Amino acid sequence: MTEAAMLYLDDLQAGQRFTSGTYVIDEARIKEFAAEFDPQPFHLDETAAQASIFKGLAASGWHTAAIAMRLLVTGGLPFANGIVGLGGEVSWPRPTRPGDVLHVESEVVEITPSRSKPQQGVVTVRSTMLNQNGEAVYIFNAKVLVMRRPL
Repeated sequence: MTEAAMLYLDDLQAGQRFTSGTYVIDEARIKEFAAEFDPQPFHLDETAAQASIFKGLAASGWHTAAIAMRLLVTGGLPFANGIVGLGGEVSWPRPTRPGDVLHVESEVVEITPSRSKPQQGVVTVRSTMLNQNGEAVYIFNAKVLVMRRPL
């Protein structure tokens, strides 16, 4: 993304929306991530997954979150100084499955300029990752540090 396309605090307004590119998740990557970071049977083994609450192989929620972050960083939230998270609330309304085609839709919810540091502010962003059927698989309400345009 070009510097001209990058956004600063001054460029944002509540209600502004952004849409990322897409990412296709496959079974091998689900198992690879799970083996390293979330080695629960329903992320690693189809038989165990079928017998679980998921009724089939499901990606780790943290894998889903990592994919969302990649999509946001590579164009889904074009903030000039990067996406610097200050915390938030996450939910996974349904499992992410092998073969899902994922994208993130984000909306600026609130903008709070800093009183003590006038060169920055906190932007509340609601990001929802959807599968190919338009079903939400990940929702993150985040507070993000955003800088003002340099003088």
